[in-house]
Formats: sequence, structure tokens, C-alpha cells
Amino acid sequence: MTPEATLARFREYMVGPTRFMTLLSCFELGLIDALRDKPAMSATDLGEAVGVKPDAVEQLLFLLVKEGFVGYDEASGGYMLAALAAVPERDLKRALTYMNMIKVVALRQLFHLTESARTGTLVGLKEFYGAEGTLYGAVAEHADLRESWATLMDTVTANIDPWFFGNIELPSGARVLDLAGNTGLGAVNTYRMKHVPGLRVTTFDLPEKEQECLANFRAHGVEEHCSFIGGDVFDGIPEGFDVVLIKHFLDMFDKDAVLQILNGANKSLPVGGQVDILVPVYPEDVRETTNSNVDFFPAFFIGCTMGQGGPQKLSTYRSWLEECGFEVTRAVTKNPAELPPDVIPVPAVLCATKTA
Repeated sequence: MTPEATLARFREYMVGPTRFMTLLSCFELGLIDALRDKPAMSATDLGEAVGVKPDAVEQLLFLLVKEGFVGYDEASGGYMLAALAAVPERDLKRALTYMNMIKVVALRQLFHLTESARTGTLVGLKEFYGAEGTLYGAVAEHADLRESWATLMDTVTANIDPWFFGNIELPSGARVLDLAGNTGLGAVNTYRMKHVPGLRVTTFDLPEKEQECLANFRAHGVEEHCSFIGGDVFDGIPEGFDVVLIKHFLDMFDKDAVLQILNGANKSLPVGGQVDILVPVYPEDVRETTNSNVDFFPAFFIGCTMGQGGPQKLSTYRSWLEECGFEVTRAVTKNPAELPPDVIPVPAVLCATKTA
């Protein structure tokens, strides 16, 4: 890459935050909904409809016209939806859920990314919310974080769980432990999507999650098949299970903590017991452009959620599992082409068996 090309790439990074917020603001202001309801509106008409000065409307829509999202008729001065008109409402809602989470959870905190990386703490979370610890603790106390983050996580779980469960096998009579299973929806999905004879699923998470977890079991009619155990994964993992599921969890931690979790799972399982893992992964060649995990997750985990962590390559997770006494029996990464084009995480499944 020439120096000129390198600087041109820098320019793309410079305008990234402003492009992001210009697009999102057009939705938040109601401009896109207004154009969907009544095409060919002028800046003045749009301003009156959404309560914004026509000058600001025109400025914000320049970018959307440039990108082809919105059209503009020079003769009439009217705006209309262009490319956005063809996007199904369900897909658009999913993309906007991602964008809202990035705005609420990430943008402000990432101002302090450098300090977070230096200290291994979430400096931005403390600056804006007075919160110590991680995002996952803060969402319990702050409604804006919880609504933005939890809404996206529910969407991600609903989209990826069918693929995950389609790639793992559970034996009849399996006793399954959903490690750090949060509020029990993972256990519900396990029972519903892998309904093998005699299946029992237990959510293991912090004790304060118990009541919401049990309520979810009752709401989904699985309370006879699902249960809850309170505890901290770093204090020990319960024994008496054939299978340990680790979903959306390992990538939250650096290597030492990941090895502690995997060693804990190994200790809790009998020989021949299995662990099934769902994680976002980096491609083996990080220059691969179809996988956006490298673009998003390093800053997100270090600056916004944990102060550490981030995905790894599939080969790295395989080697860590082997180091902790497991034999990997299946490792598959979802084809990015099979994901909606607006979705960021590219997940992988690793299945492994405890060796003698």
C-alpha cells in the first residue's frame, strides 16, 4: 500500500463516527419513517413533520443521498426513499438494533479506550455511570444500557441458537449444565431444540439471576425439565453433569481466565463428558474481509464490556481445549455468506470430549 493509499484509508476511519451518527440520527429523528409514509417531501415539509429545521434536514440527508439510501429530485426539491425502500422491515429493525447498541453502549465509552487498555478497567463506564466492574453488572442498574444491550443479545440468541444446536449432539438422558446461562433462555432453547429423551438442563450463574431464571422456565413451560444452580464459575463448576455448554462467554476473558474456565469444566466432567462451545472467532488470516469480528470486538470488549477479552482464532481455542485435557471432535465456523449482511459476529462451534 502506498503512503497515499494509507492516508486515504485513514480518512475512512476519520469520517466513520460521523457517518454512523448521521445515518442513525435520520432514523431517530423520524425522517425515514416520514419518507416511507409520504414520498417526495421537501426539506421544509420534512422539517415540519419531525420538528427539525429544514437546514438541518438538508444537511443530514446529503450523506444518505450520496450513499443512495435516499433519492433527491433536483426539479421538485423532493426527497424519497431509494435503496432503503427495498430493505424488508425485519432486516432494517435488526440492523438498527445493532446501531442502537453501538451508540448507547460503545460510543461514549470508546472515548476512553486507550485508558481502558492501559488499566484493564472500563474507564468510560465509570466516567459516565459511576460503575465499577463490567458492563454485565452495570446493565442491572442502568435501564438505558440494559434495554439497548439485552434487546440485541436476545436477537443474537434467537438467530444463532438454531445453528448452534444443529451442530452439537446430546445423548439420551443427558444432564446438561449451561455455564453462565444468565436468565435461563439458553436452557429453554437447549430443551426445546435438542429434545432428547430424559434431557435435563441446569442453568449455572450468579445467585441473583435465580428468580428471573425460574420465572423464564415457568413462562416457557419447562420448569419440570430445567433448574438453576447459583455460583461463580471461577469458584468452581458443579459436578454431576454429562455435558457443559459454554455460549457467549469464553470470549469475554483473556487467556489465563479462559484456561481457568476450561480446566474447571474438565474437573467437573467425568471422562468422556463433553463440552460444547459457541464463540465468535477471528479468521485464521485476519486480513480476510468477510469477517468483521476484528473490526468490532477488540475495542468492544476492552473498552465497553470487560476491560479484557476478545475472540480468538479457531485454532487458538482448539489448542487451549487440548491443553486443558479435551479432545476436539468438531470445530466449525459459520460461513459469513450465510449471515445477514448487516450482522457483525461470525460464530463458531467447538465440541470436545474429556480424555482419560
